[in-house]
Amino acid sequence: MALFQLWNYHRFRKSFHVNREDVMKLAKIGSKSTYHRCVKELNHYKYLIYVPSHNPFKGSKIKMLIFGTSSGQVVGQAVYQGVPNQGQAVGRSNKHIQTLQNSYKLPQPKNENEVLEFFKKQKWPEQEAKKFFNHYQSIGWKIGGKIKIEDWHASAKNWLLKSEELQNEKRVSQNIASDERSERNAQNLHTVRNKDYNQPL
Repeated sequence: MALFQLWNYHRFRKSFHVNREDVMKLAKIGSKSTYHRCVKELNHYKYLIYVPSHNPFKGSKIKMLIFGTSSGQVVGQAVYQGVPNQGQAVGRSNKHIQTLQNSYKLPQPKNENEVLEFFKKQKWPEQEAKKFFNHYQSIGWKIGGKIKIEDWHASAKNWLLKSEELQNEKRVSQNIASDERSERNAQNLHTVRNKDYNQPL
């Protein structure tokens, strides 16, 4: 259905390019392996033709196949009123495009369980999920308490990146402190061979 929606968006062209991340968000697929398996199966069973792209700047090519029905209608034609028939000029529906672009952007989660589930799928710590939810819940899901969050998934990713940076900085500072302690201990244990014991301490 996500691919059909994108095909609709591209006005039922014979073929069109797709971005894997966009399709995964529209289809609510969290795993790349699941995405590739599904697309390959659709290709195998002749629902579409999938031409993968190895260029990161160019999406994979999809060619949707048109099926006939028992009534003689053709699936993929006149499904969306904004699709022009031959010889008919119809303007682009900006509202439809905006809806498609924002269909997977979520300003905030429904509840804490949704956050926990999202972190679990990404294999992130559960403790960080609770911290993330409690923090943004307390400030009304705003960045810096001022700007409303447009996509909480992206905010969660940034949260984890910052958490990892803080942990790395903490480890580095702990290692430096440990090295300094070891150096001080070594200096304290260092004795002079020709020490004059007649000198007062």
